[in-house]
Amino acid sequence: MKLYNTLSRKLEKFVPLNGNLVTIYTCGPTVYDYAHIGNFRTFCFEDLMRRYLKFRGFKVKQVMNLTDVDDKTIRKATEQGLGLDDYTERYIDAFMEDCRTLNLEPVEVYPRATRTIEDMIALVSTLLEKGHAYEKDGSVYFNISSLPTYGRLSGLDRREIRSGVSVDSDEYEKDDVRDFVLWKGKKEENEPAWESPFGEGRPGWHLECSVMSMKNLGETLDIHAGGEDLIFPHHENEIAQSEAATGKPFVRFWVHCKYLIVEGKKMSKSLGNFFTLRQLLEKGYDPMAIRYTLIAAHYRKQLNFTFDSLDNAGKAISRVESFYNAVNQTANREASSEDVTKLIQRYREQFTAAMDDDLNISGGLGALFEFIREINTNYPDSQVPQGNKKEVLAFLDELNTVIACFNFGEELADEEIMKLIDERNQARKDRDFSRADEIRDQLKGMGIVLEDTRDATRFKRLK
Repeated sequence: MKLYNTLSRKLEKFVPLNGNLVTIYTCGPTVYDYAHIGNFRTFCFEDLMRRYLKFRGFKVKQVMNLTDVDDKTIRKATEQGLGLDDYTERYIDAFMEDCRTLNLEPVEVYPRATRTIEDMIALVSTLLEKGHAYEKDGSVYFNISSLPTYGRLSGLDRREIRSGVSVDSDEYEKDDVRDFVLWKGKKEENEPAWESPFGEGRPGWHLECSVMSMKNLGETLDIHAGGEDLIFPHHENEIAQSEAATGKPFVRFWVHCKYLIVEGKKMSKSLGNFFTLRQLLEKGYDPMAIRYTLIAAHYRKQLNFTFDSLDNAGKAISRVESFYNAVNQTANREASSEDVTKLIQRYREQFTAAMDDDLNISGGLGALFEFIREINTNYPDSQVPQGNKKEVLAFLDELNTVIACFNFGEELADEEIMKLIDERNQARKDRDFSRADEIRDQLKGMGIVLEDTRDATRFKRLK
């Protein structure tokens, strides 16, 4: 398995540092508002990566932070006259609900910045002791000129560094190559603050992630992932303060997801093309179609998110679910065919080869749809031999542990539905068409649509 490492700017074979365990840190949301689809492009990719690592037999320990104290959260809470915890809690709950809606697996640890303050103070103290930080006007700053390797992740020209010039803002532009704040001294009376050896204040945003990652995963992580917009300054600063404190490599693989545009334009509220997940759901879009759209393009390619792509995603999902349903209800009573078993083996290998190549989900999905096409070519209407039914379904279930967009569980026949279908078929044989139509309408009211084929009657649940 190979991953593109932003640090080395090349594909590298991925092998965990400690046996079979993969440690992953992913930058979570700043909980000042609802997460938008650009955020979820990255979060869905990270979920895909996590799921595929497990598919390949690795154990995963993933940490996703919740930034509940920074410039934005404080400003928003103040505007609404709420305490910081009361304000951010609602958006933490909303984020978790959105993750469940998009079928994101829960990660092992969700640390909150405000619950890790003592550890942050300890890291600042270490950096001061080692000469990598200095105090000024009640705040503490990291001296970027003290670390010769500063800038290697973002490819920064060290001649741009302005030594001794500091910046307090949590977020800033790439041309702002100044000493960044580790601990922000309290300025306003109502500003959230904590006691520390360097005065009352709060941690800087960059410091928070270094502490929450190393506290939960150790001083060297296998993978740190996030959106490409975080490469500088956030991830560059994480590397600086972490490696200056420990003297060890902070992260072995940096994996960054390219940003998303909407209908060919940069997403922005002023253009009217800025969407949260909740806004798309209010428009009636299926969450699995949204997930499919967000993961279907390779993570290092810009994704053009369009409403046509959502419609096409829905059709793709329906095709796979209909295939699963048809195989599940096969009327072909033949014994198993070795040809079907060989097809499963071939397309499992193709799926794995694609995903092993830097998580090429486009190739992985291509293998899935080619498998469906070839089965239907050999067995019209997906009527595979009864003896192959379980292995075909198991293969689809296996791929869905990675893709996680298909709802196969709802397609399984239950006794009540099959009993009604049998009764309807008998009514048709008896030419009791009134009763047959009555049963069809009854099933439709239950959200079940029937499809009469030459060999059998199949059903499908409507979403």
